[in-house]
Amino acid sequence: MGDHLERGQHAVLNEGDENEMEIFGYRTQGCRKALCLVGSIFSFGLLPLVFYWKPAWHVWANCVPCSLQEADVVLLRTTDEFQIYSWKKVMWISLSALSSTFGLTPDHPLVIDEEYIINRAIRKPDLKVRYIKVQKIRYVWNNFEEQFQKIGSLEDWLSSTKIHVKFGSGLTTEEQEIRRLICGPNAIDVEITPIWKLLVKEVLNPFYIFQLFSVCLWFSEDYKEYAFAIILMSVISIALTVYDLRQQSVKVHHLVESHNSITVSVCERKAGVQELESHFLVPGDLLILTGSRVQMPCDAILIDGSCVVDEGMLTGESIPVTKTPLSPMDSSAPWKMQCEADPRQHVLFCGTEVIQAKATSSGAVRAVVLQTGFNTAKGDLVRSILYPKPMNFKLYRDAIRFLLCFVGTATIGMIYSLCVYVLSGEPLEEVVRKALDVITIAVPPALPAALTTGIIYAQRRLKKRGIFCISPQRINVCGQLNLVCFDKTGTLTKGGLDLWGVVPCTRNGFQTIHSFASGKALPQGPLCAAMASCHSLILLDGTIQGDPLDLKMFEATKWEMTISGEDFHIEGVPAHTMVVKPRDTIGQTSVEGLAVLHQFPFSSALQRMTVIVQERGGDRLAFMKGSPEGVASFCQPDTVPTSFISELQIYTTQGFRVIALAYKKLETDCPATAMLREKVESDLIFLGLLILENRLKEETKPVLEELIAARIRTVMITGDNLQTAITVARKSGMVSEGQKVILVEANEATGSSSASLSWKLVEEKKHVPYGHQDNYINIREETSDNGKEGGYHFALSGKSFHVISQHFNSLLPKILINGTIFARMSPGQKSSLVEEFQKLDYFVGMCGDGANDCGALKMAHVGISLSEQEASVASPFTSKTPNIECVPHLIKEGRAALVTSFCMFKYMALYSMIQYVGVLLLYWETNSFSNYQFLFQDLAITTLIGVTMNLNGAYPKLVPFRPAGRLISPPLLLSVILNILLSLVMHVMGFILVQKQPWYSVELHSACTVKNESVFTWTTFPNVPEKIKSNSAFASFENTTIWFLGTINCIVVALVFSKGKPFRQPTYTNYVFVLVLILQLGICLFILFADIPELHRRLDLLCTPVLWRVYIIVMISSNFIISLAVEEAVIENRALWMAVKRCFGYQSKSQYRIWQRNLANDLSWPPINQTTYSDTQECGMGVSYSNPVFESNEE
Repeated sequence: MGDHLERGQHAVLNEGDENEMEIFGYRTQGCRKALCLVGSIFSFGLLPLVFYWKPAWHVWANCVPCSLQEADVVLLRTTDEFQIYSWKKVMWISLSALSSTFGLTPDHPLVIDEEYIINRAIRKPDLKVRYIKVQKIRYVWNNFEEQFQKIGSLEDWLSSTKIHVKFGSGLTTEEQEIRRLICGPNAIDVEITPIWKLLVKEVLNPFYIFQLFSVCLWFSEDYKEYAFAIILMSVISIALTVYDLRQQSVKVHHLVESHNSITVSVCERKAGVQELESHFLVPGDLLILTGSRVQMPCDAILIDGSCVVDEGMLTGESIPVTKTPLSPMDSSAPWKMQCEADPRQHVLFCGTEVIQAKATSSGAVRAVVLQTGFNTAKGDLVRSILYPKPMNFKLYRDAIRFLLCFVGTATIGMIYSLCVYVLSGEPLEEVVRKALDVITIAVPPALPAALTTGIIYAQRRLKKRGIFCISPQRINVCGQLNLVCFDKTGTLTKGGLDLWGVVPCTRNGFQTIHSFASGKALPQGPLCAAMASCHSLILLDGTIQGDPLDLKMFEATKWEMTISGEDFHIEGVPAHTMVVKPRDTIGQTSVEGLAVLHQFPFSSALQRMTVIVQERGGDRLAFMKGSPEGVASFCQPDTVPTSFISELQIYTTQGFRVIALAYKKLETDCPATAMLREKVESDLIFLGLLILENRLKEETKPVLEELIAARIRTVMITGDNLQTAITVARKSGMVSEGQKVILVEANEATGSSSASLSWKLVEEKKHVPYGHQDNYINIREETSDNGKEGGYHFALSGKSFHVISQHFNSLLPKILINGTIFARMSPGQKSSLVEEFQKLDYFVGMCGDGANDCGALKMAHVGISLSEQEASVASPFTSKTPNIECVPHLIKEGRAALVTSFCMFKYMALYSMIQYVGVLLLYWETNSFSNYQFLFQDLAITTLIGVTMNLNGAYPKLVPFRPAGRLISPPLLLSVILNILLSLVMHVMGFILVQKQPWYSVELHSACTVKNESVFTWTTFPNVPEKIKSNSAFASFENTTIWFLGTINCIVVALVFSKGKPFRQPTYTNYVFVLVLILQLGICLFILFADIPELHRRLDLLCTPVLWRVYIIVMISSNFIISLAVEEAVIENRALWMAVKRCFGYQSKSQYRIWQRNLANDLSWPPINQTTYSDTQECGMGVSYSNPVFESNEE
């Protein structure tokens, strides 16, 4: 398209987002369109087909470039490495219909107000809006900024105050009508794709078009049987594909249809509250939430009241989440920036279920519609299924290159055929037919189908193991994995936590631990009250529901939960407030009950939650629970025991999960909902530590050991405490005995100092730590080596990861090469980490329970979800068995499928070359194979082998190396080339030798011998019918020899290429394949040695002397022995190839290999007991790294 773009013709859509695209403006030209129409007619529909395959060519042929403002067609191009083109028509929305409804004119106040994108999109004076629709999202033309912008969401710049003022009373009817027209309906509408559409799309695949060409050619040559066989196989293949696509379409349709027809209560500014169909909702509408069990039809910001929501659809974890209202603040900053915690705590997401809506004193739970339709969280999830990230695995690109090589070979064969047949004076029709025949021989029509059969069989085997796959092509990618990231809680460790004990704290320090195993009740007091009230549990239909951790903590107090106003009331507390109270208060405590007035919900980013409670007839209190280091920082220093670090370490080093509790008394003169979080969470009194046991799953250690033995890196990414993560890593075998863990701690820049990075060696055995350090992990101050001896692992927190990414970017790859433990990681940081590993050319797998791992599961090359919730639909693989045993199974099947694809490719390539060589040799004599000879080779031999060769299962043991990931790897290329040369030599020898035989004669139609009493004479076999001379134009000694050599060679090559260990089960275990080979070989030998004239006549063969038949067997046997010897001694000899690599000084070009080599020679790495500052850090090693995503240069 060139670099010379007209001004305003080019722009970027969704800049910085995952689905970023370039957009180019074009205007349709009548004369170009007419020329294309003429071309379509004269090319018999071939031109539209090319335009269908190449959308950019369609636009360039029909249109001329212009500015986006004048464009009636836009060309879109993705900005990733795939550079995929698509085109869209620019459409118009007319608002003139509204002029008759409520008198909308160009100078109407709603049109003049140009603060919002919706108003800026309206063109005056004709009141029209230009828009395009890309991947279900609508983009309108902003007349002010002269660019296409996404519509269907509230603007990001809105402050919390602006949202309350502008939308707090609802929109007027006029505003709603304008927004409805411009934004479109609020529906995630996924139609069930009609079968005819799926059929047309599948049939127009270039592969099937080539098959259609082949079939037409075969019918013209009366080669009906194989043509029908190919048609049958294609019909079955198309039918299965269409069925799968249809099933997925139905599944996605049912996933979303329930959310498209919900009746909601909407508050209009003048008309008041009205019932409305959810598809009429627009951004800015004010929802009134009433009752319970309400499905959210859109994303909405909660501005009044609180809600308990089940977000299982989004997170994969059905744990109720409390949502709090967005309070107006005195700041013009965007509302997302004003939230100290995660802004999502104020958002009710589409597709989630509001379990409970709790109104405040104002009387209603109100929420402002934030996003509608496909702009919502659920819409985004559905779009990720409808438009998955394309996969750029080198195997598929190499396959296309090989096919192009076959096309080149076929072209040479065509030229040769034309020369031979024209010089021999054959009719033009025959010359063309023979030349076209060469294409269908050299380019095997069954090749793409053969490449996918291995994947289909692997998918079936995985299904039997309870592993389900929505992206079968990724199975091959599994075979290349060399790094697997694991979530900790629920993945490596058991999901539920057992309450082990609580360590109370007084001014004198920590008290004796209270063990819950003893059965003794916890003494009443602030600690017990904190455990009873500081949680997000809810009472639903008389059952307490919520986070399992919270539930265990609450049950340990022996308190009960009720609702205020039923049989228990606290003065000044609204009805329907949650109340917790002791079951038996006699003689224990004066606390009669606590009403939970307000919650600051738990946030992964803040690592804490706080509640405000009111004692019955007593004080107002605040309770906090969260990470020990976090909670301690909010407490009065004199209330935190001096032994805090050592006490904490006693439990974290044993792998316990530790939570700290604190409280304070509050003033009662201010409403609880109006209190600022900063004010509540200050000067707290430290109460103690809650100790929870998180046991490893039984399968974790053996699986990790198996992966490590196979040299597959294992990495832990968790939201939990760093010390707990280190302990779990040691216990699980992720960090082996004798290996060191180096803590990498980064601190943000402060006013006086720049960002810093410190490196400390973590002591394995606990002892009294040196001084009072900021970090509670035991640090060994003295060290005799630099940590390299015995290997080392880096451990860091999400905070440190963020600082390193910002200020120490050149050190990040160095850290990641040995980074094993990443703790306190937010969901966004998990995704970023996976992407950073991919930049280092690792093939990354991610295994998680779906709770906070959705982004990382989608980002990884292979995402494995252990959750069956709807969130797992975004993950390529889902395991029914909730443990990590599925990971090695998947890698084994991936390796087997990859090797199977290579075996099939080699076999199909060689089969076509064997037939190609044979046909070209016969063309020299203006002869060829007959239809039955082709049919026997194509159907009885190759098709059966293609179907059965892939049935080998995966080898049960993971070996410490991966199969080659590319078709153009030297061993594979050498194997194909050597076998082609061997076959060529054998065919040429057979062709020449047969002509030198004493019994050879062009006129003879049999050379079988009978013994005369006086002399040995060669004579015609008495039983050969005379009509053979006139019946067959194909029968010749060359034909017979070449056909037997080629046919039996196809069987022999299948045996040579069928690989077993170390990635697949041995060939002899594939009983069906072995039986097929024995039967085929038996039939071929029977045809060769059985003198049955009718059989010879049917197959257009001539009878040859027995000795010549033995020669044929000798030639094939020699070929087999040489081929097998080369394959086993050279091609499959890993040690030999490693020696060749060393000899030629070849080194892997993968980024992680380059870094590993450089770090191995760096005596100053890793730096222990040092601190690096951002303004003095060393530069990187000068190795730039990009993100090739699905590529690896490693051989």
